[in-house]
Amino acid sequence: MTTSGGAPAQSGAGLKKVLGKWDILAIGVGAMIGFGWVVLTGDWITSAGPLGAALAMAVGGGIMAIVGLTYAELVAAMPKAGGEHNYLLRALGARWSFAGSWGIVGGYITIVAFEAVALPKSVAYIFPQINQVKLWDIAGSEVFLFWALVGVAGAVVITWINIRGIKTAGIVQTFVVLFLFLIGAMLLTGAFTGGQASNMEPFFLNGTAGFFGVMIIVPFMFVGFDVIPQSAEECNIAPRKIGRYVIISVMIATAWYVMVIMATSSGMNASALAGSDLATADAMGALFNSETMAKVLIAGGIAGILTSWNSLLMGASRLLFAMAHSGMLPRWFAYLHPKYRTPSHALLFIGGLSVLAPFFGSAMLGWLVDSGSPSIVVAYLLVGVAFVILRRREPQMNRPLRVGGRGNFGQLIGVLSVLLCAWLISLYLPGMPAAIGWQPWVLFGSWWLLGMIFILRIPRGITPGENAEMELMQLMSIRQQAKLGASGPDAVAARAARPNRQRAAQRDGR
Repeated sequence: MTTSGGAPAQSGAGLKKVLGKWDILAIGVGAMIGFGWVVLTGDWITSAGPLGAALAMAVGGGIMAIVGLTYAELVAAMPKAGGEHNYLLRALGARWSFAGSWGIVGGYITIVAFEAVALPKSVAYIFPQINQVKLWDIAGSEVFLFWALVGVAGAVVITWINIRGIKTAGIVQTFVVLFLFLIGAMLLTGAFTGGQASNMEPFFLNGTAGFFGVMIIVPFMFVGFDVIPQSAEECNIAPRKIGRYVIISVMIATAWYVMVIMATSSGMNASALAGSDLATADAMGALFNSETMAKVLIAGGIAGILTSWNSLLMGASRLLFAMAHSGMLPRWFAYLHPKYRTPSHALLFIGGLSVLAPFFGSAMLGWLVDSGSPSIVVAYLLVGVAFVILRRREPQMNRPLRVGGRGNFGQLIGVLSVLLCAWLISLYLPGMPAAIGWQPWVLFGSWWLLGMIFILRIPRGITPGENAEMELMQLMSIRQQAKLGASGPDAVAARAARPNRQRAAQRDGR
């Protein structure tokens, strides 16, 4: 079977196994450490206090590690492009597979759009001259032409790198992550040499409301470890090791966020942070008493933008590719570039959305964070359910990495993952201490209404299991052939001849 242009539609036939262990780790860690740590850390500290925010991130990292354990076992057992798409299809069937995949794609796209807006925002900190030629205001945010064009340029470059091949994207990712860690080491050094413990008081603010206010950001800040499963089919290492890198990447990201919170709070007190647009950068400048060092940290923030953007564009395109290959989405998304063997149409689609994002201004940042997070957690919850079901229904399934051993401890991890994700979802609901606003709910609802158009096209009655995708593809193929038969030249001729046959029958009857 081939896609348009002659590129193989089958994922196993087209994608190249080129990613090594360092590429995989850089993809997972880089996806999680984006720009949020630069622009949002001040809000975390003023909401919950330094220790409150750090505790929320540590607890959140622990939750994500438990979720990651379910992914680690499943990716080792099914190292295929599309991650969640495959696990849910085997455990729950086609429509649930679509729901989980659609949730993750929605979350990925919101973060890609977030980075397209965050890039010009960070560049303007260094070069305020780009705030020229005002276009319009959106939700109190001014949008300037040159400011937006910086985001557009970033979208074009990142999309082009990914079309050129995942190995190229992986190499770029590794070098940028190393630079990011260098900036982190400088921030930590500044905290030890120039930080003051008095700036960190009070250590806790706003009680449980402050703690949960930081907790709702956790899914958005940690999304990305699951990019590793999306690209598993392109990993050139043992499946067991792929699963391990999922957990390692979560642990590194948790340590990073805790370090940034503590270092930032040591440089500036809560009242000073409250008036800062880019709190971590301003804290870096205060720690070294140098505006230049603040701009150096912004360079690290830009590195984080590029790593997260690159990874999540990579992951979203693989999911769209897998969904289209199985017939859940239009076949157009399953096209592979004839030379680079990348899902170029899917990449162009997401890249096109990121080109538009900067023209909606920086007010979109908060909305995107809040609208994408619930979709991500819904997908994580479904993966936990799939983990539990497969442990019960297919105990003999080949599992190169068996989380929790062969006893019931693995089942407990799966159940705990489901319960924790359900708890996270509840935090977003109206009436909760950390409920999100109406604008994110509009974006969230719009995405899922669009998904309903596609999910209703998926045939019912597909039996979950190892052959579920093949059964789905066969049914979708039969449906497509039936449509072609109903609209093809023979069918048109038959409908045109029908009145003549009816008149002839009436004459004969008379």
